[in-house]
Amino acid sequence: MGSTTTLTAEDGHEFAAYEAAADGPVKGCIVVVQEAFGLNGHIRDVCDRLAGEGYSAVAPALYDREARGIELGYSEEEVQAARAVMTRVPWDTAMLDVQAAYGLLAQKGSVGITGFCWGGSVTWLAACRLNFACAVSYYGGRIIDFVAEKPSCPTMCHFGELDPTIPISDVNEIITHHSSVTVHVYPDAGHGFHCDQRTHHHEESARLAWTRTMAFFERHLPE
Repeated sequence: MGSTTTLTAEDGHEFAAYEAAADGPVKGCIVVVQEAFGLNGHIRDVCDRLAGEGYSAVAPALYDREARGIELGYSEEEVQAARAVMTRVPWDTAMLDVQAAYGLLAQKGSVGITGFCWGGSVTWLAACRLNFACAVSYYGGRIIDFVAEKPSCPTMCHFGELDPTIPISDVNEIITHHSSVTVHVYPDAGHGFHCDQRTHHHEESARLAWTRTMAFFERHLPE
């Protein structure tokens, strides 16, 4: 459904992005931020699903500053490789690349953002530092490091109660600091529960989170 395009960040860095055009009338536009595994099939599928819901979606390849074309799966070996790359990507340059994706979509309408895993944390920072209309973060484990920063747009967060990488105490601290942020915790879900390519995929939680996400975008992304 989608295609690859090239974006240019404010500092001149050129990088790839996956773009999926909305089916029918455009409800709004959404930047999709990758997991730790690069711009892989799962993230492209999220963009395609959003396009099917009526949203124009763009997923920037945030690892292109390190090495172009990184696309990993979910084996233990690939998990270790993903973590190694992820730790080398500065938050500030991730914001530059997300902002470039925002700039592409802003020509078409109001822009929201969503992201998963590492991208869930990037989404939180983008909600705090950039000019998005709304934001939906899925299991952003590093949000706690930036809990003092306040989103400047309506924000929703999804967490799995069984996630071994995000203690429920972290989730509760986010709730305590940010009463205006909508936080959903899924009692039967672990990390990566949205992704049907991962062993911890939990279909019921993923379906409910997606329904809530779509309703949130419907509410906060005016046509």
